[in-house]
Amino acid sequence: MPATDHPAPVIRAATTADVRAIRGLVAPLAERRVLLNKEAVAYYESVGDFVVAELDGVVVGCGAVHVLWEDLGEVRTLAVADTALGHGVGSALLERLVERARALGLSRLFCLTFETSFFARHGFEVIEGQAVEPEVYLELLRSYDEGVAEFLDLERVKPNTLGNTRMLRVL
Repeated sequence: MPATDHPAPVIRAATTADVRAIRGLVAPLAERRVLLNKEAVAYYESVGDFVVAELDGVVVGCGAVHVLWEDLGEVRTLAVADTALGHGVGSALLERLVERARALGLSRLFCLTFETSFFARHGFEVIEGQAVEPEVYLELLRSYDEGVAEFLDLERVKPNTLGNTRMLRVL
């Protein structure tokens, strides 16, 4: 975190009570086409994947780690309120997500992002082509999860990826 007078954010597991705040963080980013908007039910279904960041008791950031395969997860929906930018919130969230990924037994994390400099500072590298073995690729093709399709760079999700960059970090 940069040396500032700002307090460190409190990072904790999200609860169902946080879903409205998470949706509120995502909404302006979805309007700017930085993140995809999701239905409320999608957030409730995946609330266990999320952590939130609080400053002075207010949720100012969120992020999720979602398991894609036995060794592979995806950082999803990393968002920080405009008012909290530059306070170390994004970095604190991402480091907690990396900790959660390791605890889940994952050794690689994928993300789809416009924020390539931010993720590169945290050890992510741009990937081209496939980052899984052919037999795993065939198994992943069976998933209904759009994030898996984005990881696989399938043509059918290209209109939804908004021009983002696919990045990977080895843990």
